[in-house]
Amino acid sequence: MTDVSALIDRTARLLDRLESQLPEPPTPPDWSHDAFRWRKTGRQGFLQSLQNPHRLALDDLLCLDRQKGEIERNTRQFIAGKSANNVLLWGSRGTGKSSLVKAMFNEVRDQGLRLIEVDKENLIDLPDIFEQIRHRPEYFVLFCDDLSFESGETGYKALKAALDGSLCAAPENLLIYATSNRRHLLPELMRENRETRVLDGEIHPGESTEEKISFSDRFGLWISFHPFTQDQYLSIVRHWLFRFSENTVASEEVDRAALQWAMRRGSRSGRTAWQFARDWAGRL
Repeated sequence: MTDVSALIDRTARLLDRLESQLPEPPTPPDWSHDAFRWRKTGRQGFLQSLQNPHRLALDDLLCLDRQKGEIERNTRQFIAGKSANNVLLWGSRGTGKSSLVKAMFNEVRDQGLRLIEVDKENLIDLPDIFEQIRHRPEYFVLFCDDLSFESGETGYKALKAALDGSLCAAPENLLIYATSNRRHLLPELMRENRETRVLDGEIHPGESTEEKISFSDRFGLWISFHPFTQDQYLSIVRHWLFRFSENTVASEEVDRAALQWAMRRGSRSGRTAWQFARDWAGRL
């Protein structure tokens, strides 16, 4: 009997030691905030409130009238309780894809919209995120920035199922907005062209190509972004120069310096214009 009591006592002490090593359970989300990031501690995930989300305004995004109109219409339909689509914003780097999502969120956050940022490697946790927000009264945009996949990545299957195809449907109060430099989110390889067949004069893509197209097709709305012209680039430069320093005067010298800056960067993008304006205003 003494041996049994000693064994029970040792087991209890061992369990106490193991319990002290376990991570603390995540605290419930603070729903008074309107922006969150999905974080993980070990195998446990939780919604971390963001104290200072990026305060970007729609008026700061120039030369994107078509893109702003499409995403604003879709988002306002969503928060009005009407049908709306998941969105893929794709195109050239630095042309405002991520900025447009953030600016749209800031535009309507006071109307009940919430933003959840999820990194690509955590997309496998989408079912856990869905369960946390499914019965909330707010409307959520799940934001995946700079999204692209290599063959065999686990997040690819999780996102594909979440968009369309899983028995567990995404919540009605959630849309997925993703940005990517790739139209089909997956690498397009030269060898896939060899899979293409011609039957009776018609071109039939191979299975690999069809798989990639079927993935991006799950986004109901595609919004494309293209490189800016020189005039568009310079207009964005002038806008940000005025934002950083109202005393800045447009001149041929400024335009020449802005174009040289873009040439060195190999890009006439909105990001390049913003970076030049910060540099120029800082010098002044």
